Amino acid sequence: MIWFTADLHLGHQNIIRYCDRPFKTYQEMDEVLIANWNSLVKSRDIVYILGDFSMMTSQGILAKWFHQLNGKKILIIGNHDSKACINLPWTAVHDVKMLKHNKYKIWLSHYAHRSWPDSFGGSFHLFGHTHGRLPKYGRSMDVGVDAHDFKPVSFDQIVEILKDKEIKK
Repeated sequence: MIWFTADLHLGHQNIIRYCDRPFKTYQEMDEVLIANWNSLVKSRDIVYILGDFSMMTSQGILAKWFHQLNGKKILIIGNHDSKACINLPWTAVHDVKMLKHNKYKIWLSHYAHRSWPDSFGGSFHLFGHTHGRLPKYGRSMDVGVDAHDFKPVSFDQIVEILKDKEIKK
């Protein structure tokens, strides 16, 4: 199965206040995010993290979180991903990516776009960065944890949500 998520901000105490997350400490938040992830994602699944995994710079702490998470992890770099984060043993790292799966094209970026490659042809666009604060737009979707009950979103869920949305031209 393929999963998508963004904006975990592991180890980031201030994100709790900035995004009104229902946690007292980043340790509590991290535990919930990791438990939610692992309750859905299996070891052979692929997870695209659309940025802001963590802004921490300690390779040891980052590696601990990274290895606690199930699945093969692919990073789309976000504005808060430190060099140490980018250097984790990801399956792949991209600035942006066009994913083709089954009959669907999905543009992956940390940032929301008003148009994206093949948007006029019906491709989907998944993003993070906005923490669930942007209004819905055509076949685009914020896959960040703040918009999805602190859980990853499956490819099948995304298709179900976006397949009948208007193609903006």
